[in-house]
Amino acid sequence: MQLIPFPVLGLDTDNGTEFINQELISFCKKNQISFTRGRAYKKNDQCFVEQKNGVVVRQLVGYERFEGIQAYKQLNELYRATRLYVNFFQPSMKLQTKSRDGARVHRAYDTARTPVHRLLKWEILSTEKQTNLRKIFESLDPVLLLGQIRRIQDALWRHAIEEKPAPGENKTAVPFNVGECLSHNQENFDSTPVNPLNLYKEKETRRYRRNKKVKVSRHWRTRENPFEEVWDEVCSWLKDRPDRTAKSIFLELQRRYPGVYKNGQLRTLQRHIKVWRSKAILSFNYEWLQDELFVADDGFTTQFSSTVSG
Repeated sequence: MQLIPFPVLGLDTDNGTEFINQELISFCKKNQISFTRGRAYKKNDQCFVEQKNGVVVRQLVGYERFEGIQAYKQLNELYRATRLYVNFFQPSMKLQTKSRDGARVHRAYDTARTPVHRLLKWEILSTEKQTNLRKIFESLDPVLLLGQIRRIQDALWRHAIEEKPAPGENKTAVPFNVGECLSHNQENFDSTPVNPLNLYKEKETRRYRRNKKVKVSRHWRTRENPFEEVWDEVCSWLKDRPDRTAKSIFLELQRRYPGVYKNGQLRTLQRHIKVWRSKAILSFNYEWLQDELFVADDGFTTQFSSTVSG
C-alpha cells in the first residue's frame, strides 16, 4: 500500500488460501478495503490479473520449482526490478470494443501506453505524485535496469531444486540496486559499462525456462503432534540456520532420541516446518521498502542520493 501511488479502495482475488485467510480479511476490514473474490470454476473472473502470468511471471521466472528462504529472497529481488521495468517501460494496449460478425471477431484497442503513462493520462493523482512519477521515469535507465534483471535472473535460477550447485558455489542473494539504474548517476559506480547489444542476442539461453511439472502425491493423517515436546528445540535450530532442511533436523532428532521417531514421521515434521517458515517470512525486516518509495520527506533527489551513497 505504501508503494501504490493511489489509495487502495478494493481488493479482488481468486479462491486460493493465500488470499482467503483470516489475516488478509482482518487487514481489509481494519483498513476499510472492500474485499471480493472470483467465482469458483469461473476462470475469466480474474482475466485482468491472470493475463500477466505468461508475459511477466513465466517469461522472467520460468517453470522451475524453488524452495527455501534464500530462493524467496532472490525472487523478491527480481520482482523489485521487474516492477519498475514493466510499469515504466513496457507499453500495453487495452481492449476498447469487441464485436462479432458471423465467425469473425473484430477488436478495437486504445493507443499503446505504459502503466505509468496510462495512470498519468487519467489525472486522478495529486500534482505532487504526478511530478514524482515523472521524475522517476526520467531518472531510470531502461538498459541498465534490464541488465540488472538478467543478472538477478541467473542468480534466481541457481536456486532451482533441479539445478545442481557447482562445487564451492555460494548461493547468496544478489540484491537489486536502484542507484545502478539511474542514468545520471553512472559515474558513481565502478561497474563495467553495459553494452546494449549484449542484452539482445539472437540466441539466448535460459531466458524462458519451461520444465515438466511433477505431480507429488500427498497422504494426510490426523493424529497428535509427535514433535510437541521437542518443538522449541527444533525452532532454535531453525533460527540459527534458516536454510537447514527438515530431513537433516529429523535425522538429528533420531540421533538424540533413539527409538522415539520413526522414518514415516518425516513428512509430519516437514509440514510443521513449512508452517514455521511461512510465519518467519512475515517477520523479515524489509529495509528495501524505503528504496522503493523513492521520495523522501525533503524531496526526490535526497532519497536517490542516499540510496546511491548506501
